[in-house]
Amino acid sequence: MNDMTPIQTTLKDWESDQEVRWCPGCGDYAILKAVQRTLPMIGADPKNTVFVSGIGCSSRFPYYVESYGFHTIHGRAPAFATGIKLANPELDVWLVTGDGDGMSIGGNHTMHVLRRNLDCQIMLFNNEIYGLTKGQYSPTSRVGTSSPTSPVGSVDRPALPCAFALGSGARFVARGYDVSKDLPEVLKAAHAHKGAAFIEIFQNCIVYNKDRFDDFTAKGVAAENQIWCTDGEPLLFAKGTKGLSLDHTTLTLKVVDVVDGDWQAADVAVHNVKNRGLAHMLVEMPFGPFPMALGVIYDDPRPTFEGEVVAERAKLIEGKTANLGKLLSKGQTWTVEEKDAAHGLMD
Repeated sequence: MNDMTPIQTTLKDWESDQEVRWCPGCGDYAILKAVQRTLPMIGADPKNTVFVSGIGCSSRFPYYVESYGFHTIHGRAPAFATGIKLANPELDVWLVTGDGDGMSIGGNHTMHVLRRNLDCQIMLFNNEIYGLTKGQYSPTSRVGTSSPTSPVGSVDRPALPCAFALGSGARFVARGYDVSKDLPEVLKAAHAHKGAAFIEIFQNCIVYNKDRFDDFTAKGVAAENQIWCTDGEPLLFAKGTKGLSLDHTTLTLKVVDVVDGDWQAADVAVHNVKNRGLAHMLVEMPFGPFPMALGVIYDDPRPTFEGEVVAERAKLIEGKTANLGKLLSKGQTWTVEEKDAAHGLMD
C-alpha cells in the first residue's frame, strides 16, 4: 500500500526535465503553473500522483509534471484512469482533457467516469476550438464561430461542459480560467472532494481563438462580469453592487441591484454547494445579461466507484481461501476418453 501522508515539496519538485512546448502565450502555461503551485499546497507526493491525458494541446500535460503519467488515446483518458484507480485505489489521479477530447469523441467516457464517481480530478481545458488540429470548431464553440470547418460561421449550439457534468451525475463541479489567481484554490477544493471532481478551465488559444474570454476575464470588465461562488456567502458581483436573486414566481435567477451593501434587503441568494438545482441555474446562466459563474458551484460527495468495488471484492472473498485448481474444476466438467476421441476423428 502507498504511504499517502502529506509531504513537503515545492513548485520546482513538480517540474519535469521536458521542454514545455505550447504556442507562446497559450493559456496552458498558466494552468500548468497553477497545478504545480497547487500540488505542494495539498501535500501531494510525486510517487503517488498520476496525470492521465487523451489527445490535444492540453494532453501534453503529463510530460511536464514530475510524476507518473499516461498520454493515452483520443477521448479515452477516463477509461485508463478507471483502470489505474481500480488497480491501486490509493493513487492520486488527475485527468487532463480538452473540449474536443472530453466533450466530443470522449463525451461517452467523460459521462461514465462522472456517473460512476471515480475518485479523481478532471480538468477540462475549454478553449472553444480544436487547437492541435488547426482550428476547427469544437463542441463548445459559440454560434457564429468562423473556422476552417465553418468558414461562414458555425450554426451548432454549443455544449455546456458544467451542465453536461451535472446531467451525468457529477458530485463536484467548478469553474476557473487559466490566468486567474484563484485557480489553485479551486483545484485544492476539487482535490479535497472524495469522488469525481469536474473543473472546467477556460483557456485562451492564442492562435485560433485569441481573447475569446476577454468579455469576462479582461481586467477592465472582470469585476463586473464574474461572480465567484463561495459556499455560505451571498452571490454578489460588480464589487458588491449587484447580486443574484431567486425569482420565486418563475423559479429562475435574476440580477438585482444592491444599495449600500445591504444584500439582504435586495434578497440576494446565498450560495449552497449542496443545492443541485441552484448549481444547474448558475452554470446555465446566459452570459451577457448574467455574469460568468466561477469557483466551486456544486460539491455534494457520495461513495466512490473504486471504494464500492473494493468493498464488494472484500465481501466476496471473506472467509475463503484462494484455490485456482478448485475454481477451474468447479461446475460442469467431463473427461474425454481415448476411444471417444478416436471415434470422433473417424466421424
